[in-house]
Order: sequence, then C-alpha cells, then structure tokens
Amino acid sequence: MTQDDAIKNEDGLYSKSVRAGKRTYFFDVRATRAGDCYLTITESKKRFLEDGKFVFEKHKIFLYKEDFEKFTESFNDAINFIKKNAPATPEADGSSVNFDDLGS
Repeated sequence: MTQDDAIKNEDGLYSKSVRAGKRTYFFDVRATRAGDCYLTITESKKRFLEDGKFVFEKHKIFLYKEDFEKFTESFNDAINFIKKNAPATPEADGSSVNFDDLGS
C-alpha cells in the first residue's frame, strides 16, 4: 500500500462510483484534519496514446459544505433548463448525448 492509499483510506468516509458510457464519476466524502466534511467529484476517462497504451484522464472538483446549497441550487437549475429546453431525443434517458462533441 502506498502512502497515498493510506491517506485515502484514513479520510475517505463515503465513496460511490457511477459508470456513464466512456466515463466514470466518483463521489467521495472526505474529512479535513479538523473534521470538516467535503465532497470531491472526479470524472475519469480512459485515453489511448499513440503507442496503444492508455492513461486515465481525471478532472476533480472539491466542494466544501459552505457551498453545498448554492451548488445544489445551480446544478438543479441547469438540469431543469436542459430538461425543459433540450430537443427531444429518441432515448428518454439521454444516453445518446455525446459529450466528446464538446471537446472535453
């Protein structure tokens, strides 16, 4: 076990992963040394290199409890906007959306 694994195990309070097509999202609740909880949201996607090997490209957001309400409200507003204004798709669950088109 590496030192990073030990630290991760020490302050990781809750973890949930969601597979979504080519991406995996990780929701991890952690604690600071002072005992305050915060959330990390990590997007992970496998990228293939020219030599055929692959790496995992990761993007991480740290969300602190004092921002939960504002974040949740804005997140829900954005989701509701999409549900109300997005063109109808053949699949009700939206799985036909290709975020690779966004250049991410």
